[in-house]
Amino acid sequence: MSDNGPLRLAIIIGSTRRGRFGPTAARWFTGHARRRRDFDVDLIDLADTNLPDTLGDECEELPPPVAELAPRLAAADAFVVVTPEYNRSFPAPLKTAIDWYLDEWKAKPVAFLSYGGPSGGLHATEQLRSAFTEVHAVAIRDGISIPNYWDEFDADGHWPKTSTRFTAAVKTTLDQLTWWARVLHDARGTRPYES
Repeated sequence: MSDNGPLRLAIIIGSTRRGRFGPTAARWFTGHARRRRDFDVDLIDLADTNLPDTLGDECEELPPPVAELAPRLAAADAFVVVTPEYNRSFPAPLKTAIDWYLDEWKAKPVAFLSYGGPSGGLHATEQLRSAFTEVHAVAIRDGISIPNYWDEFDADGHWPKTSTRFTAAVKTTLDQLTWWARVLHDARGTRPYES
């Protein structure tokens, strides 16, 4: 990103389960993000990355799928994680993806789009906040939570029936993410983050 150019936003689909809703939610959110001039969007589907479940030792060479995803994460100025809630937490492949990387997350903002039953995935989001804080990312306050998502989306699965409520949440989230991404980008350029 140049000083005034668009921010690089990586939207990560965290579920790899068959029949998942994540790609539908991610496409909907990506459509909103791409309408803004302040974002250059990269949609990352963990189901396509083939990251190994078993983490390597620090002295081992990175497996090819890990090495291939690293530049896309490193290039991002900000992240949006799209996650369901499974058993009051987030999916194991998402935790594996967080754990494979460190420098790629550092001093960058992360927002969350969660979905699930009555809680709307907020239990998953709360745990993700802790996980991302541990890798020195900045979890922003606001996000999008879609409770009972099967009732909220139209039959084609693309747009929420109650779009006004969700559109407001998307705008707030993207506004906050933009602010944090620009501030942290400038700070990393002036003084590299040490942890």
